[in-house]
Amino acid sequence: MKERAPRNRTLTCSDAELATLASELLRLTAPARPEEVIGRVIHQDFHEVCRFLPPALADLLILDPPYNLTKNYNGQVFQAKEAEEYRMWFDDILSSLMPLLRPTATVYTCSDWQTSTLIFPVLDKYFHVRNRITWEREKGRGAKANWKNNTEDVWFCTVGDDYHFDVEAVKLKRRVIAPYRTGNGEPKDWDESENGNYRLTYPSNIWADITVPFWSMPENTDHPTQKPEKLVAKLILASSRPHDVVFDPFLGSGTTAVVAKKLGRQYAGVELDREYCCWTLKRLKLAEAAPSIQGYSEGIFWERNSLADQKLQKGRNTRANDEMGLFNE
Repeated sequence: MKERAPRNRTLTCSDAELATLASELLRLTAPARPEEVIGRVIHQDFHEVCRFLPPALADLLILDPPYNLTKNYNGQVFQAKEAEEYRMWFDDILSSLMPLLRPTATVYTCSDWQTSTLIFPVLDKYFHVRNRITWEREKGRGAKANWKNNTEDVWFCTVGDDYHFDVEAVKLKRRVIAPYRTGNGEPKDWDESENGNYRLTYPSNIWADITVPFWSMPENTDHPTQKPEKLVAKLILASSRPHDVVFDPFLGSGTTAVVAKKLGRQYAGVELDREYCCWTLKRLKLAEAAPSIQGYSEGIFWERNSLADQKLQKGRNTRANDEMGLFNE
């Protein structure tokens, strides 16, 4: 196990934990009923297991397949393909997934800018493509002869025209820079407080409020393409109801399952790598005692860093009031 800095909070599993947690993983060799797979992490290749999964299982599909890049996933190397070969690979995935979706299901598919150009025609073949969300990754290597690649995409699709979308659940609380007031001086469409001025705004398809997991965050793992919990929380809250089934066929380190559990949804997921599966199970157990999601508090999504700023300011105000009370005494 690699040595880490004292303040590094990256989640890992010891050999003993891996052995114990691995015994809880599911492997299917015959068609399963929904109750046999819901709430379980399936340690298997998706192409091997898809024929055993129950039909019409999922209300919401979070699809985060390998992008068309050469990437090492804990020893399993995904090789970049020629454009047509990748399209065919992705088409095969979607055709396998279709029987698992309910007629009212929503599908979110993650990609980078290059992969987006390959998968859009395939998504359009199977689904109603509603929008493309672009989110800022906030980190990435610089490039001397090109613009720094700092964004990824999430395609918003539905199986049909009857689908669930709760915009009220995903409004963003943002600072008001130049607040408008009514004729009598009252705030207009914003809230005034001693901790700052804020407004709940409708979410757009450009997301600049996401923080990518890093070593000081308890949600962080060593998975090379881990998605932030806040990102997945927005997708789940917008497009599912409590107790709906959220399915992820490329579960990775388990973010979809963990966030679904934190938000009162059911989950099922498939992951090929044993260690990633065990990280998922450990995160699911930790979520029972620590159900919070960074950047999401009391039913509100906050602009990046603004919630921490408000808590800091609130603490300063409390200390100031205490000091004033002592002075008055």
